[in-house]
Amino acid sequence: MSELRLATLTLPTAPVGPVNPLPPLFTGADLHQVEDTGEADEEMRHNIGYGRVPSVLPYLVQDGYTRERAPAEHPVAVLENDTLRAVFLLGAGGRLQSLVHKPTGRELLFRNPVFQPANLALRGAWLAGGVEWNTGTIGHAPTTCEPLHTARLTRPDGTPVLRMWEYERIRGTVFQIDACLPDDSPVLLVHVRITNPHPHTVPVYWWSNIAVPEAPDVRVLAPADAAWQFSYDRKVRRVDLPAPHGTDLSRTTRSRDAADYFFDLPAGRRRWIAALDADGRGLVQTSTERLRGRKLFLWGQGPGGRHWQEWLAGPGTGYLEIQAGLARTQLEHLPMPAGARWAWTEAYGLLEADPAAVHGEDWTAARDAAEHALDTLLPPHLLDAELEAAAHWADRAPDLILQAGSGWGALEERRRAHTGQDPLPTPGTPFPADTLGPEQAPWLELLTHGTLDPGDPRQPPASHQSDPVWIPPLTAADTWLAHLHLGTLHAHRGDHDSARACWQRSLDRHPTAWAWRNLAALADRTGDLDEAAHAYRQALRHAPALLPLVLESTALLLRAGHPREVLDHLDALTPAQRATGRARWTEARAALDSGDVERCGRLLHEGIEIADLREGEGSLHELWFAHHRATSGTDPEPGPDLPRAYDFRMLTTDPTG
Repeated sequence: MSELRLATLTLPTAPVGPVNPLPPLFTGADLHQVEDTGEADEEMRHNIGYGRVPSVLPYLVQDGYTRERAPAEHPVAVLENDTLRAVFLLGAGGRLQSLVHKPTGRELLFRNPVFQPANLALRGAWLAGGVEWNTGTIGHAPTTCEPLHTARLTRPDGTPVLRMWEYERIRGTVFQIDACLPDDSPVLLVHVRITNPHPHTVPVYWWSNIAVPEAPDVRVLAPADAAWQFSYDRKVRRVDLPAPHGTDLSRTTRSRDAADYFFDLPAGRRRWIAALDADGRGLVQTSTERLRGRKLFLWGQGPGGRHWQEWLAGPGTGYLEIQAGLARTQLEHLPMPAGARWAWTEAYGLLEADPAAVHGEDWTAARDAAEHALDTLLPPHLLDAELEAAAHWADRAPDLILQAGSGWGALEERRRAHTGQDPLPTPGTPFPADTLGPEQAPWLELLTHGTLDPGDPRQPPASHQSDPVWIPPLTAADTWLAHLHLGTLHAHRGDHDSARACWQRSLDRHPTAWAWRNLAALADRTGDLDEAAHAYRQALRHAPALLPLVLESTALLLRAGHPREVLDHLDALTPAQRATGRARWTEARAALDSGDVERCGRLLHEGIEIADLREGEGSLHELWFAHHRATSGTDPEPGPDLPRAYDFRMLTTDPTG
């Protein structure tokens, strides 16, 4: 009997915490910047260059978490039939946290034993484990640590459906996820639809990121003879499968370094990917045709890769990711025509294949054995039929709202009504007016009254916009806050001169830390470190105790060659602020740069733990090696042993990072 119910899940939890109030004007874009596409074909090169965004605006960065965990309850939705039990984390982007095969008791996913944010997503905070739904732009989605709108509805055959949806602000699209477990289904069905409500083409992106346990006997299979490799040298390479350089990349514990492998699936082949153990059993993901891409991500067996896995999930943990996306690689956006709706159906379940074949030396025989087992588990025509059937109920209104998401979809509905546009063409995913909250309040006032209450200029704005439709009403409002927001919109569009002029007008009307800070970030962006340092000093005069501003300012002052000034700013912080990992690192770096090697060494010896360390960031190991050189006067080859606490290097070939 198919069932949908609400429950709670208790996990050791580090809360996501407050957002950083400083808008990410030129930061927060994805790390996957491609520097060499020489081996890519013309279509891929075009898509890699298409649709890139300068930052994660209008979203704010989520960097207010720590490494301190305590038990906390998380709301979950549970779908269950006689074969599978699926658990969704409703407060974390609707992530599929667990998928258990009930007859065997086997967990098919990597189920993270902790709730620990880390700095891998577009907005910073990201969680490892389960299945994550990613849309908007390249990278882990802005909604990955946010609650989605969630509801219950019922299919015509009586099957309960868990519906999750949100208005995605970067592209102005609506995405919808309908998950269900029909009574006799051996697989979890996930129907996904993205709607472009605009009269113009928008770049779109979708990847379902699936974490599964990693072990020496696990092999990843997909129907391809080659893959596109992308690693931290930012080069796209086409490699043969399964062992392009003598190492079988389908067995991830044999690989040294972290890397992405995008399987080059031939046209006309069934879309699937699986991770199977020594017995030929494990998770399989398959989909209808539109979800074209498949990917393997591995952390590698180097000390940095192993450390990252423990950082994300705790000691003794290990996982790899198998993923599915709209494009062939995760480096691309696709053009979605005006008014288009793109839909597909995914399926997740236990695959049981011939172990001798799937682990044999014959790669073709291995993948054919897995595909034969998949065809038995779920014939492709049945999956196609599910997609066709879903089209008839995807626009049905929910039976019961289970959870509210953000108020941004409701604001967009208000904006459309105010300007005489049609409402969002997604009746099955309502955005009720009662979801409007403090973040939307100033924009609602701007729409309805043409004014923008500046409020307390000592407080940063609660929200921002990146859609140019807001430029005319902001221009008419003509307050310091309106000009501040106008500058942000111009900066996002790449019009730096207009941005600078708006922020200067904002200062003329009322000096604030926020306009000075934006001018500083712009000066930094354009390479004028002296001007940036001046503007940051002015910003700090207005908000000297705001830690995100202090950290951003001192990072610039370090690069501008003012380490003693940095130490003065840090010394003025409270003891709690100075104890944060990023502040301690800044103090150590400034001490070293100012010649106080002993102070730097003391901080390194006591320990520096940066909760929001970015994937690929070299701050810790670079500081440690720099301090070693300062104390020893030498740079020996291959270099001294790096303490494990400071080793997050994604490549093992460079001893200094």
